[in-house]
Amino acid sequence: MTPFTFNTTPSIVFEPEASARLGALAGRRLGPSILFVTDPGLRRLGLCEPALASLEAEGGKPAVFDAVEADPSRATLMKAVEAGRAAGATGVVGFGGGSSLDVAKLAALLLGSGEDLDQAWGVAQAKGPRLPLVLVPTTAGTGSEVTPVSIITVGDDEKRGVSSPVILPDIAVLDAALTLGLPPAITAATGVDAMVHAIEAYASRSPNNNPLSKMLARQALRLLGANIEKAVFEGGDIEARGAMLLGSMLAGQAFANSPVAAVHALAYPIGGTFHVPHGLSNALVLPHVLRFNAPDAAHLYAEIAADAFPHLSREDGDQGRCAAFIEELAGLSKRLGMQTRLAEVGIGADDLAGMAADAMKQTRLLVNNPRPVTETDALAIYKAAL
Repeated sequence: MTPFTFNTTPSIVFEPEASARLGALAGRRLGPSILFVTDPGLRRLGLCEPALASLEAEGGKPAVFDAVEADPSRATLMKAVEAGRAAGATGVVGFGGGSSLDVAKLAALLLGSGEDLDQAWGVAQAKGPRLPLVLVPTTAGTGSEVTPVSIITVGDDEKRGVSSPVILPDIAVLDAALTLGLPPAITAATGVDAMVHAIEAYASRSPNNNPLSKMLARQALRLLGANIEKAVFEGGDIEARGAMLLGSMLAGQAFANSPVAAVHALAYPIGGTFHVPHGLSNALVLPHVLRFNAPDAAHLYAEIAADAFPHLSREDGDQGRCAAFIEELAGLSKRLGMQTRLAEVGIGADDLAGMAADAMKQTRLLVNNPRPVTETDALAIYKAAL
């Protein structure tokens, strides 16, 4: 059997209302002075308050940094680090979507080690140590609570990543009640994002693709495929919300160890340049990348097709089942009310060449794709998605 390494968050709590017990669950580990990283919207909605009160009840003194934006910038990250230093932080909580969790991961690293961020970019460059870290996701999509990756926007539109097991948190707290108020559009985009994580992890050409990641990816697709429409259109269904949160986490564990590929590589210029949400960026190129990959990966997509869409078990042959799977994914985005063409998010034909060139910078992702992607290929995929 091929050797592999599998890393994940050591402690996972899956329980509705668990965030209201955050102090009891994690206060001792975090210490007395806690940098609490979140975004202004969650703070206004009051979703942070039970967690903050719980930390205070256990003797903690949370310093709230609530200025995280979508696609967080390096400047925002460094402001969070400054807030942590000013508070004498002994631990960090990330509370929110993937952006807040990404900022919290790197804030814990920089506060705990004093590392130069520019030396930490890339794979296995961050050395640590970091401060104790607890992550509480409020969306079901990124799986960031179990991934060793943080993505930060550098400059105007370039995204850079830190990938290192040292930024995996100590505890992930999955509280489905926090996701009940998510609007349908965000629920849809983050849910499809999680499905992309599972699909790309399963088919990844990474030498670390492994049986655990494949198993987790398939279970993630079963949960996500069966519940995404209910979560979008019946947002108060706690069971569907919980299934999406768990599916997102399992997909995160899968791709954390068997990394994602060309869907993400081609999505990054869409998000970085045109400020399209990450999940939607993935959805816009997903069927087109899978069609491009099909000559080399049809058997892999055929293996997982019925996990996401059980009726596809009736399709005969790898090619037919793969094609049906891709059509189902494209149809799912339409059923969920998502934009499905690049033109719908303000991207024009004149933008595509620059996007293709930018996508080629994502070498850490492209190397995992089942089929090699050239700049010409990327341009053709974007044209098909326009």
